Amino acid sequence: MPSFDIVSRTELAEVDNAIAGAMREIGTRYDFKGSKCSIERAETAITIRADDDLKLKQVQELLRGYLARRKVEAGAFEFKTPEKASGNSVRQEVAIRQGIERELGQKVVKEIKASKLKVQVAIQGDELRVSGKNRDDLQGAIQLVKGMKLEQPLQFVNFRE
Repeated sequence: MPSFDIVSRTELAEVDNAIAGAMREIGTRYDFKGSKCSIERAETAITIRADDDLKLKQVQELLRGYLARRKVEAGAFEFKTPEKASGNSVRQEVAIRQGIERELGQKVVKEIKASKLKVQVAIQGDELRVSGKNRDDLQGAIQLVKGMKLEQPLQFVNFRE
């Protein structure tokens, strides 16, 4: 019975490369001269530190640009509200979404079942397994999920006959 998995994974090595590129540019740009702006990643969170709100916005744009160049989807990042840090500086946390959350998984399952496609969907931890009798039904399920316009980027992997 053919099947495939729906997952949401972010390539952390590419995120690290984008952060390194952004930090390199911060170090060389004239408008950042003498500022204490930085970007750091710890597990699945990025911390952006800047001198003020204007510099924070500039660092965010730099980071987004470098992530786009490295082909990391912007929907995988959740920018939280900036907060005041010590010494008049600003700090912002950015969460990296890994895996499909339960609510999103249930929404996808509900949408596939409502479409009357002849496939079964099972939630397995932070991913979904879709199986059906033939390949065409599975490809229809992929098209349906792609057309749902979800914020979080999804990948379709492990396609088996």
